[in-house]
Amino acid sequence: MQITAIKPIVARFGSRPRVLVKVETDEGISGWGEAYSIGPDLSVGPVVDYCFELIKGIDPRRIEFIMMKLMQQFRFPPGGIGLSAISAIDHALWDISGKAAGLPVYMLLGGAVRDKIRIYRGIGGRDGQEAAEQAHKLHEDYGFTAFKTSPYKLDPDASRWGLVCREAARYFEDIRKNTPEEWEFAFDPHAKIFEPVLALQLANALAPYDPFFYEEPLRPEHMPAWSKLRSQMQVPLATGESLYTRFEFLDLLACQGADIIQPDICVCGGLLEMRKIAAIAEAHYVSVAPHNPMGPLATAVNVHFAASQPNFKILEYLLPTDTEWNDWVDEPYLPKEGYLELRPDRPGLGVEINEEAIEGNEYVHWERSSPTRPDGSTGYI
Repeated sequence: MQITAIKPIVARFGSRPRVLVKVETDEGISGWGEAYSIGPDLSVGPVVDYCFELIKGIDPRRIEFIMMKLMQQFRFPPGGIGLSAISAIDHALWDISGKAAGLPVYMLLGGAVRDKIRIYRGIGGRDGQEAAEQAHKLHEDYGFTAFKTSPYKLDPDASRWGLVCREAARYFEDIRKNTPEEWEFAFDPHAKIFEPVLALQLANALAPYDPFFYEEPLRPEHMPAWSKLRSQMQVPLATGESLYTRFEFLDLLACQGADIIQPDICVCGGLLEMRKIAAIAEAHYVSVAPHNPMGPLATAVNVHFAASQPNFKILEYLLPTDTEWNDWVDEPYLPKEGYLELRPDRPGLGVEINEEAIEGNEYVHWERSSPTRPDGSTGYI
């Protein structure tokens, strides 16, 4: 079997574009992958085309060899755009390998260590009672018992920090008063905090109400700050969506900078790389809760990772109604009682792409916008 073509396709994902990648072979078996949208999205396609020239004619089941070759021929670290392209190609290679073997991908990874995959979804509201109402609705409809929300009820770039922390605590207290005590609630400050001491103050404000985890309060660049922050905190510290490859995660884990890591399978280097990252985390007694604000294809890849990975904790998940992607695939993984079920009877990733639904998509320009602080400077997004 040989790779004969790799085709990047820009699909509309609500108000955002997303690049899907199709890998074709001379035996008529094709596979699909999803690239992370870090922007500019139109840059991913040319990188995918470049990658094809490096690996055309190779057996797509030689995933380790192909990933090594791509990383070596890039010569310099490929960065977010390059790794997004590589990640999507990796997904497609696993999809092909599973289809060729007649097995779900998780069986190629050593088999399932669990029967179903626990998921969580984001919620929000003007106050804790409104957020709790959202959580109850999601529980009634899909069985969710784990949720994530922003801690900010005041503008963190324009308010006294002590007030920001106080209102965050009131918000969490109201959520707890209006939901069952066994439900889990995580908080995501979204890497907007520059000084570590402020991140600690916010963590301390939330701690009395038992957060599931406290996600990425700081920027990822300076690992010693993460090590110090974790040593002072009383709640689980999670991070990793902004990190790439096992080498960056090794730096984080070696300095004991996190209790939970959150690599994104669509930008960290793909499923093969994610497994290596998770193995390093397991050796450091750290669990994995993948970052996944993505479409049904990315969720499918994550399901196979989570099914086979011992230190998997929980998966971030978007509902089809959130982004109108339900027609992308024939049978998206949908929650039952707060979990995604495995599909032992479907080879590869367990979903098939509806090409007619994505090929005619009109490109939608999307970009992130930094907030403006009272003094006119910009803040983190």
